[in-house]
Amino acid sequence: MEKKLGLSALTALVLSSMLGAGVFSLPQNMAAVASPSALLIGWAITGVGILFLAFAMLLLTRIRPDLDGGIFTYAREGFGELIGFCSAWGYWLCAVIANVSYLVIVFSALSFFTDTPELRLFGDGNTWQSIVGASVLLWVVHFLVLRGVQTAAGINLVATLAKLLPLGAFVALAALAFQLDTFHLDFSGLALGVPVWEQVKNTMLITLWVFIGVEGAVVVSARARHKRDVGRATLLAVLSALAVYLLITLLSLGVVPRSELAEMRNPSMAGLMVRLMGSWGEIVIAAGLIVSVCGAYLSWTIMAAEVPFLAATHKAFPRLFARQNSNNAPSASLWLTNISVQVSLVLIWLTGSDYGTLLTIASEMILVPYLLVGAFLLKIATRPLHKAVAIGACIYGIWLLYASGLCICCCRWYFTLRVFWSFCTPDVRTSTIVRSNAAKWR
Repeated sequence: MEKKLGLSALTALVLSSMLGAGVFSLPQNMAAVASPSALLIGWAITGVGILFLAFAMLLLTRIRPDLDGGIFTYAREGFGELIGFCSAWGYWLCAVIANVSYLVIVFSALSFFTDTPELRLFGDGNTWQSIVGASVLLWVVHFLVLRGVQTAAGINLVATLAKLLPLGAFVALAALAFQLDTFHLDFSGLALGVPVWEQVKNTMLITLWVFIGVEGAVVVSARARHKRDVGRATLLAVLSALAVYLLITLLSLGVVPRSELAEMRNPSMAGLMVRLMGSWGEIVIAAGLIVSVCGAYLSWTIMAAEVPFLAATHKAFPRLFARQNSNNAPSASLWLTNISVQVSLVLIWLTGSDYGTLLTIASEMILVPYLLVGAFLLKIATRPLHKAVAIGACIYGIWLLYASGLCICCCRWYFTLRVFWSFCTPDVRTSTIVRSNAAKWR
């Protein structure tokens, strides 16, 4: 009998996929583009928007519990085969790039222990030594997930609890060291030379990045023990992550001035911990980051493998990827995903790209799938409260598209996938055309 995921495992899956590498670099990332006032506005927008998105997912799991593929099935059911394919493809690419970024940042963190001014071993995670190490970790996790999603999720639960310890220590120490005068320095960001509203816009992809993974329980909802746990897990994880992000970002600005924080090396939380507890602080955070990212990487490997598998079962991806092994793991989809990650790692080495580049690419690829969640709820909602949640989720999705460059992102995303879809799903396109013509001649 196949084992199912309970509320704690689902919550850990979502929380672990969100609390990855981004949280340890969040202080510097935010301070580099925005003042304290802009950060407060940005987090208010993100907090409200991501809660609307989480509530939209919760409502969809209750209104349409039969749709157990999440991001892909909502788009397909609401807007047709092509949009469903685009959503699945975009989400899967986001997951692949996210996995690459996690492998890069793990070995960037290891450089705190190994690198010296004379020896650059792991550097920013893009040296050949880093790529070799990342490749080994990639295939270890690959074979772990092949043993079954339940086994991997159990290990992920332990990793999630372990990663909360250094984060909790940082919040406690930063709260004790917080100085209101330091927080108020250049409160509106005059030194940045950018209007406050532009600063707010510049924070959007960063805040979105640290919330990517909010849909984790929905993606694996077919493996949930109880369908009602999917929505609960999503909401619990979002509220927990939002509290952690707010505390880390705002408390950091009360420990060191924004201008100084913006110049810190990432993971910037390590530099802050040195201020708070001496040289051991850097080691604590670097070790915490490695555990955190490995947990997030495990979560994202599970979710990334689910998307082509679910798309293939609905005939949106080639049928090959619907295969499962004896442990009910989506084996063919997992091989596709991790071979793609391996190729991307080699490209990272050849191009010298770093974590920041991967963050931007992954964030942009997830924008349209998130918007389609709100749009589908708006289409099927019958109660006024449900419609209000859907409208809120849609507004947040549209705002994210605007903040990231609406026209370029959408046009490139749509037309590239339109061509690819024509090669991937000839049987689906044929059946769609037949149904369309049959309806026309009735």
